[in-house]
Amino acid sequence: MDTASATQWKNTIIDYVGKNGAALGAAVVIVIVGFIVSGAIGDLLKRWLDKKDLEPPVKSLISRAVRLGVLAIAAIIALGTCGIDIGPLVALMGVAGVGIGLALQGVLGNLVSGLLIIFTKPFRVGEYIEIVGEYGQVNIIDLFTTTLIHPDKSRVVIPNRKISGEILHNYGTIRQHDITVGVAYHTNLAQAIAIIQNVLAVNPSLLKDPSPVVAVKDFGESAITISIKPWSKLSDFGDTAAQLKLAVAEAFRANRIEIPFPQREVRVVNIPAASAS
Repeated sequence: MDTASATQWKNTIIDYVGKNGAALGAAVVIVIVGFIVSGAIGDLLKRWLDKKDLEPPVKSLISRAVRLGVLAIAAIIALGTCGIDIGPLVALMGVAGVGIGLALQGVLGNLVSGLLIIFTKPFRVGEYIEIVGEYGQVNIIDLFTTTLIHPDKSRVVIPNRKISGEILHNYGTIRQHDITVGVAYHTNLAQAIAIIQNVLAVNPSLLKDPSPVVAVKDFGESAITISIKPWSKLSDFGDTAAQLKLAVAEAFRANRIEIPFPQREVRVVNIPAASAS
């Protein structure tokens, strides 16, 4: 930019400030007041939302949206005070919004799905779920993603749009064990079941309500299968399963209850004389 152009711009700015100094001052005051009011309203709204049964992302979203709305109103009023025609600006913002919406379809899909999850609450933080081929304990529910924690402490981050509309299996905050053990066909089943129930009764990690289920499940080729289905908290699930299997095996061994290995009896009937010789 040459000296003449710089001088022209300088004079134009000085003339504009001289003619609209009061309006510019009022616009600055409006913007400052907008910042102050938006902060105050946001804080009041946050304190009010903290008393409601809402997820943290919802509270944050509502508070931020209100603050931005107040700031946007203050900016529009300030521009109008300066004598700027805001009509074309609003139209330009509308066109830009459409373009941004088309470019960010995936992001907006995650956002809408996140809001749907947060408001409908098909699951909550701390619950164990299985969905879209993944499973784990819900750790974080954000506006765009949901994070699950696997039993091996690894994390799975699922885009929210992958969750909406899918079949969800929500185990809640407790899980039922599904343990099976085989006993020989000559076993006293009532005694075997009583031994298992005693093992369950002395384990402190198992829940008394719901009551554990112990019942004959199946008749196999080499054994009668007994199903053991007690309940425990998610935090105790893995360790408790290992403890139960060890305790049942030791209790059976102490009471001489046989856990047979797979076996098959083969009989040969009517052997020809030539083959026998």
